[in-house]
Amino acid sequence: MRMKRILIFAFALMIIALAVELCSCARVGTVVSNGEKPQMMREEIRIGVVVALTGKYAEPYGFPMQRGFELAREEINSLGGVNLRFITVDDRSTPEGAKEAVQHLVDQGVPAIVGLAISTHLKEAAPIAQENRVIAFSSVSSAAGLSGIGSFIFRTSLATNISIPSGVMATQQKIGYQKVATIYDEIDVYARSSNEVLKTVLEANGVEILTEETFKTGDTDFSQQLTNIMAAEPDALFISALAQEIARIVAQTSEVGFPDTIHVIAPDLTMDEVQKAGDGAEGAIGFIGWSSISDAPGNQTFIENYRAKYGIEPEPWAAQSYVTLYVLANAIKIAQSADSTAIRDALAQTKDLPTILGNFSFNADGDALYDQIVLVVKDGAFQVLE
Repeated sequence: MRMKRILIFAFALMIIALAVELCSCARVGTVVSNGEKPQMMREEIRIGVVVALTGKYAEPYGFPMQRGFELAREEINSLGGVNLRFITVDDRSTPEGAKEAVQHLVDQGVPAIVGLAISTHLKEAAPIAQENRVIAFSSVSSAAGLSGIGSFIFRTSLATNISIPSGVMATQQKIGYQKVATIYDEIDVYARSSNEVLKTVLEANGVEILTEETFKTGDTDFSQQLTNIMAAEPDALFISALAQEIARIVAQTSEVGFPDTIHVIAPDLTMDEVQKAGDGAEGAIGFIGWSSISDAPGNQTFIENYRAKYGIEPEPWAAQSYVTLYVLANAIKIAQSADSTAIRDALAQTKDLPTILGNFSFNADGDALYDQIVLVVKDGAFQVLE
């Protein structure tokens, strides 16, 4: 009996010791979950930002992107998970400026660069980041294949080979077009990519392309191309261009007397182009990643915060840049490191991350995956194309 009591007492001591150890572990877990981070996570992490602050792309792309990045940075830093500081460089709205900006930031030793709106610019500048193992995370560019430049290249916009097939399927089901025309910028990388993907998808869906009209970046008069398109009598016109040319082309459809029977579809149509195009935009259709009417969690809060900070309505490129920084910050938290390779690896594993664009993932190439929205202009405002 004495031996039995000794064994029971010893066993009880073991239980008490185990309980004390578990309690201690629980206290450590609580401290970590309450915000204790390694020293690196408390220090500033410098992030490069390449946006157009001068030149023709500043107003439609650069300024909205800068606003979206800055709003996200303030929110992220206030949460205490990471502390981000921007080094912002103007790409001057040129490929040469983008290359110089990326090289400057690489020389500064940043682990990641965000921005790089124009596909033509990303194509030229991304190899510099890739060669130096620095993340280049574009929030706007969408020409097919650019993320394939290397494993350090990521994008937030839906690539043309992802967005256009679903957009064509949705619009063809609604409108029922069987013969179409296209017009595209023969210089711009995005516009050429968009038109090539459109041709492939339309032909695969049994849609006849009656005519392909072209123009060059900076052109302002599209009356001849639009007259040629009217003469072909298509059911729909697809426009592949950047913001300034989209607005002018859509506006001029009204000026040359486009009939209502020709549906105007511009994949990247935004409210900015709609407002600039005026009456010509009525009935125009676009498919894009973000909209103010989206019910994605947090979207309306983002809109309210953007209005409060800047006194204007948010633009899609601001929203996508806002999401870009949140996705990057999430990867930094997961990596628990400012090392570009560690962050790259965490980015590549992003899966169904809740954002104002919806659940956000990357495919194997570093291109974003989420549900896009197909919109139609009615009475000067966007509505979902049901």
